[in-house]
Amino acid sequence: MLRRALAAILIACVSACASMSPGSSMDGAAAVAAAAEKLRVAMIDPTSDALSALVSDDLSYGHSSGKVDTKASFIADLLSGASDFVTITITDQTIKVVDGNVAIVRHTLAADSNDGGKPGKVLIKILGVWQKQGGQWKLVARQAIRPPA
Repeated sequence: MLRRALAAILIACVSACASMSPGSSMDGAAAVAAAAEKLRVAMIDPTSDALSALVSDDLSYGHSSGKVDTKASFIADLLSGASDFVTITITDQTIKVVDGNVAIVRHTLAADSNDGGKPGKVLIKILGVWQKQGGQWKLVARQAIRPPA
C-alpha cells in the first residue's frame, strides 16, 4: 500500500517536472534552494571564498536586532566568531522566482549559536532576496524578525 502511494507521488512529480520547460521557475527554485543550502552550510563552517561566492557585493543583511550588515561586515563577523553558528535548521521554506532572475525566499531559522564565545539559541523568520548574477544565485538582501510570542 505504502509502496503504491510512493510510486504515485513519484509519477506525479516526474510528470510535473517533465511538463515544465527548461529554465522554468521550477528549475530556478531548485537552483535557489541549492544556493540557500550552501549559504546555510557556509554560515556554520565559514570561509571567505564560500561566503563571497554566495552573497552579492551589494548585500544588505538585516538582523532581528536592527543591525544591518554589508557583505564585508557579514563575512568578517562569521570569520571572527563574533557571529558563530554551531547548528542551523531551516524549516517552512518557500521560494518564488520572479522574472527568472530574482527570487523571494522565506523560512524559519532555528540555530544554536556561540557568538563571541557566548552560547545561545536563535529562532527567527527570514525574508531573503536572491538575484541571478553572472549565472549564479546570490543573496542581495535579507531581513530577520523574531516570531510573535
